[in-house]
Amino acid sequence: MPRPPKSARPRALPKPPPTTADRLELMQTFLRIVDAGSLSSAAAQLGTTQPTVSRRLQALERSLGLRLLQRSTHAMKLTEDGARCYERAKELLANWEMFEADLRGASDEPEGTLRVVVPHAFGQQLLVEPLTEYLHRHPRVSVEWLLHDRAVDFIADGIDCAIHVGEVKDPSVVAIRVAEVPRIVAAAPSVLTGRSRPTHPDELARLPWLSLRTFYRNELSLTHVATGEAQPIVFQPRLSTDSLYALRSAALKGLGICVASAWVLHEDIVKGRLVHLVPEWQASALPMYLLYPAARFHPARLRKFVALMRELIPTALAVATRKQ
Repeated sequence: MPRPPKSARPRALPKPPPTTADRLELMQTFLRIVDAGSLSSAAAQLGTTQPTVSRRLQALERSLGLRLLQRSTHAMKLTEDGARCYERAKELLANWEMFEADLRGASDEPEGTLRVVVPHAFGQQLLVEPLTEYLHRHPRVSVEWLLHDRAVDFIADGIDCAIHVGEVKDPSVVAIRVAEVPRIVAAAPSVLTGRSRPTHPDELARLPWLSLRTFYRNELSLTHVATGEAQPIVFQPRLSTDSLYALRSAALKGLGICVASAWVLHEDIVKGRLVHLVPEWQASALPMYLLYPAARFHPARLRKFVALMRELIPTALAVATRKQ
């Protein structure tokens, strides 16, 4: 039977554009590819095949009319458009998730993964108990507990919430003040060998010092608890660090005086490993904040976390510094 002429053959219908749900899936796949570093790794994490992941990527590129990834046999790199798409897609998907959570209502059981950034020392010790209580109360939530002291980029790093010690400079975030962290002056007994114990900040300046670069470097001010008198101290530290635990360890080794959070030094002072110096004088307490991006919708897991931390963090600080 002769074949019909080409002009008579039915044309293949163009593929319909992806629906909103399809686009969300395509963007989720794209984010997973970038985060995983390869199509094969993304496929394994998504529980599908590499050809499926590749087709989704191509479909997203077609729908946007943009090339998102440059691929070779050995490497994969975001194009300039791909980098912009990656950041916007993360923001869009996060907002969509918050939107769904809000529609489900605040009474819904929190679920999903909460990514929280916490200062090293606090995240390793003081705040583990409040975190444990949160996880016990909400068994359908998992937490990525990320410890670092640098500023947080909530959108770029995919962070839901941060616990921050010190003043907040970013006006674009929600900042809830939850506690004050008292600070005291302390040193190992060996630092005072052959010297009388200091009774005034002027005498402290003559001793070796350690500094916590996050909050002070070569000067600070102490305030008299009873009178409110402020006394500045200028010094040249023998050691400076950005780690509260490293500062404590150096103080225990007798390398110098330090000003640090009272809860970190409390047990060492009680056991005589450190001496609380000029107790009538204190450095200003540091504010502690809960930070999260401003948005119209926030998922239940974040709302519940913020509410519980506001309740438990002040108690955790008080327990860590109470007299034994």
